[in-house]
Amino acid sequence: MALRLALRDVSFFERPVPFVRPFRFGAVTVNASTQIFVRVEIEVEGRGTSVGAAAELLAPKWFDKRAHLSSEQTAAELRRSLLIARDLYLARNGLETAFGLHATRIAAQVSACAKEDIPPLAAGYGPAEIDKAVLDALLRSLGLDFFHGTAANVAGIDASLTPDLDNDDITKFLAARRRLDRVAVRHTVGLDDRIDGKGGVADPAGNSGARYFKLKLGGDPPADAARLIRIGKALETLPYDYRVTLDANEQYADITALGALVGSLDHDSALKPIAARLLYIEQPMPRDITMHSPLGTLTRRDFIIDEADDSYDAFPAARALGYRGISSKSCKGIYKSMVNAARAEKWSAGGDKYFITGEDLTCQAGLAVQQDLALGACIGVTHAERNGHHYVDGFADTPANEARAFLSAHPDLYVRDGDTVRLSVHDGDLLTESLTVPGFASGVHPDWAALKPLQAPTKTLQEQTL
Repeated sequence: MALRLALRDVSFFERPVPFVRPFRFGAVTVNASTQIFVRVEIEVEGRGTSVGAAAELLAPKWFDKRAHLSSEQTAAELRRSLLIARDLYLARNGLETAFGLHATRIAAQVSACAKEDIPPLAAGYGPAEIDKAVLDALLRSLGLDFFHGTAANVAGIDASLTPDLDNDDITKFLAARRRLDRVAVRHTVGLDDRIDGKGGVADPAGNSGARYFKLKLGGDPPADAARLIRIGKALETLPYDYRVTLDANEQYADITALGALVGSLDHDSALKPIAARLLYIEQPMPRDITMHSPLGTLTRRDFIIDEADDSYDAFPAARALGYRGISSKSCKGIYKSMVNAARAEKWSAGGDKYFITGEDLTCQAGLAVQQDLALGACIGVTHAERNGHHYVDGFADTPANEARAFLSAHPDLYVRDGDTVRLSVHDGDLLTESLTVPGFASGVHPDWAALKPLQAPTKTLQEQTL
């Protein structure tokens, strides 16, 4: 049912996002960020024009953690990634599928970004955001919601970027997709977050009744173990069972340091509250070291890659090293998430367990959280890192009329709290019913007139560094 389209226009906008508390992961502390918005206009074959939208934070020092770069420089990389992608996506006038638009540009995007010293993970940011907006416009033109549109493969996803799969693998996987009614919130505990007492990890006023917790690690095995013991004691006071995941954000220097952490989890009885409920460990080592370091006997625990997921080849390569899973993030590409989920299902049919997870705290209220939530609910992600609302006050600096419009269109996903509209968590879960509207998971678009144009970098990253 894939329809062909032509991309006619791509515009970028931005809005500041202040944080209400600092968020520290790895060696980075974030106190504020910027959310970008993408507006596209497409012409669908036989159906006329349609407008689509997407949104995402410019997450500093995550896509590129190189020590010599400032947070501002890494945000500039993402802006350049957007601008380079726009030029590539608009370079042709012919008709093609939504996936074809992506598949025929992604290699050129990575190559063009490499010439400006922008790594592959950051290079993928621009196409990821444009792709979301294009799919939104296509679904609106067809009058289809994201879930039915995915099952019908209206984007025309094929195996051209994944030779380990064939077209039937992808088509069958997509055709079987059904929306999850609820997706559990996995509450992130940053390295500077309070552990004990009021506002701590077990405080329902702070954790929104979460049954899943994502605990950040700093890369020092003894210090991390001591912190996990404290967190475990706090979580043991919860009146219900829970599960945890660990995320080191590339901070473990090598396999030896990682082995020390796993050894503590296996043998230190004080860590039992964490170890007994541990689902997996996420991206422990730097991405380059990851892809040259077989896990060996550490595969007694489940591991996933996140920052190392910088290409369509990453999941098969990680699998060969002993990794069982990979993260889904719409900022890394909706199509990559879908084919990786198809891979996990196919590989698991052989008897071993492979899986895809939801790992994105940067999704803020509005388009970003809705589109990423819909993606996860479609490909089978039952719980997702989803407490960006913990660090940002509702819709933050979004105009009140825009926040009210999202509340009106998605009353199961947001709630009014005095003068503020916030994400609504129901017994630890987010509801997805209202995401079944024509388009990519949103009944409304941002107030474009209230947004500022994207602040384009005046210099390339190499010029800034020099």
